[in-house]
Amino acid sequence: MERKSITTDKAPSAIGPYSQGIAAGPWLFVSGQLGMNPQTGELVGKDLASQARQALENLTAVVEAGGGTLADVTAVEVFLTDMGDFAEFNGIYAEYFGAHKPARAAIGVAALPKGAAVEIKCIALRPGS
Repeated sequence: MERKSITTDKAPSAIGPYSQGIAAGPWLFVSGQLGMNPQTGELVGKDLASQARQALENLTAVVEAGGGTLADVTAVEVFLTDMGDFAEFNGIYAEYFGAHKPARAAIGVAALPKGAAVEIKCIALRPGS
């Protein structure tokens, strides 16, 4: 199966030895996205709302660089450092996915890179594959 690295300057560069995304056969695997500004590499704010929106923008950019849209996303994993933010995150998430409801897991974690409040990764079906 052919694999291709997906990169875009509309999402932050990887902060380690990994790709923003990998296209493999009919699938696009998007690495975890933090709420980082793609130009500065810094978190956009300390609050969950600003970080969640930016993380979703970054996720969208990688999905689009792989030739898809959020409507092609089949599974999402969300990592929150405070599960008390779950309801607030759900509201923001719904703004992006609307009526489309991919399979999803939300996992509470002790810490994330750069002190982030949220990290989001996904798997999408590549259109036309």
